[in-house]
Amino acid sequence: MRSPTGEGGAPRLPERFLERMQAWLGPEVGAFLQALAGPYRTGLRVNTLKIAPEAFRARSPFPLSPVPWCPEGFVIEDPEARPGLHPYHAAGLYYLQDPSAMAAAVLLDPQPGEWVLDLAAAPGGKTTHLAARMQDTGVLVANEIQPRRASILALNVERLGVTHAILTNESPPRLADRWEGLFDRVLVDAPCSGEGMFARDPEAIRAWSVDRVRRSAALQKAILLEAARMVRPGGWLLYATCTFAPEENEGVVEAFLQARPDFDLVDPPRHAAFDRGRPEWIEGGDPRLARAVRLWPHRGPGHGHFYALFRRAGEERPHRPKPESDLPGRARRALEAFWAETIARPLPEGGLVLQGEQIYWTPMASALWRGLRVLRPGWWLGRWRKDRFEPDHALAMALRVQEVRQALDLPLWDPRVVAYLQGHPLEGPWESGWALIALEGFPLGWARAERGRLKNLYPRHLRTIGWWEVEAG
Repeated sequence: MRSPTGEGGAPRLPERFLERMQAWLGPEVGAFLQALAGPYRTGLRVNTLKIAPEAFRARSPFPLSPVPWCPEGFVIEDPEARPGLHPYHAAGLYYLQDPSAMAAAVLLDPQPGEWVLDLAAAPGGKTTHLAARMQDTGVLVANEIQPRRASILALNVERLGVTHAILTNESPPRLADRWEGLFDRVLVDAPCSGEGMFARDPEAIRAWSVDRVRRSAALQKAILLEAARMVRPGGWLLYATCTFAPEENEGVVEAFLQARPDFDLVDPPRHAAFDRGRPEWIEGGDPRLARAVRLWPHRGPGHGHFYALFRRAGEERPHRPKPESDLPGRARRALEAFWAETIARPLPEGGLVLQGEQIYWTPMASALWRGLRVLRPGWWLGRWRKDRFEPDHALAMALRVQEVRQALDLPLWDPRVVAYLQGHPLEGPWESGWALIALEGFPLGWARAERGRLKNLYPRHLRTIGWWEVEAG
């Protein structure tokens, strides 16, 4: 069988991969390979923490079509669009996410006020989707074991205005030892051989081998068992991969069901594009494996995913102490002075903590996370320096224009939008103090009024050239 890829210098699909897919998919394999070869259509998930899906669709600069299984999900129909460069992206109105990946939060179905863990969270698509579905309440722990990827996770959580997330950089066993039976719902988006990434990642094709599939399956089994320890009785566990290999999908689920009989595989509500799991693809497959969900690139938008939703037997809610503040007096006074001058909403009463010179609000009692590698214990409010408080970008991105005392709210066509995103100061008569710069009511970041001008405090690592300059060029 010949691979449909290989054009323009891209590597051809491995022959062994083609043989395996031919054996499993039979007459569907041609359509599958064509879809895998592209062209890929970009998915866009509206950030419902900031705007409703239909409200965004009404103002969208890109033509959109809906993702059938996700009400807040769309596919961008213009292949020339560059949505990552648009100011709406900087304002956190959407996250660019594969449509198949959008099914994770839909299937896990987190509820407001629950405690949820995303065990392998970077780059943050599923984390921020969970936060939106939770209406940014309860506790959301986003863990990423690779430090470089964890920094990307932090940027996305910040941009979308999530406040109830704790970002950790830990191994699953250390978390499980500390957080036994603590969470209502746990997501394991497991590292895998990445067959679903072949359409847009040539390196995934080069790195693929049957041996890698088997090594991935061994790692996934170990991670899933650790994740299960953190699910409370009566809680939910979702296992996800972006690969098609049954060794990493049905095979891992089969081994887990044998090792943890207190978990059962749930048959979730199904969309027409959701295929069943395939117990017949592994030796002696448990018939319950048909309850899993397979998404294929030739049956709907997206690269393809595998999902297995489990529920743990029992019904027991763990004791969860409320967070307390341990902010030193001078730091608290500096924060309170800034808040009174700048913010028109109440300062959180509990959960204010100081790490180094950084002040956070945390949704989880510090006794539960002290001693772990915590990148951010919650909403990063700002820094305490020389007895004064300086707000962080994360504080700005989770506010609303009506919640600050001084704001510059710009329409999309205003050239000051691009000037601000490029880091330029903004002219005009301003009262002294902090000002929130916003785009059509949605925050972009801070500025500080000094001598009649606004000093630009948009983070340097986020500054871009103007989006319409890029489009014109």
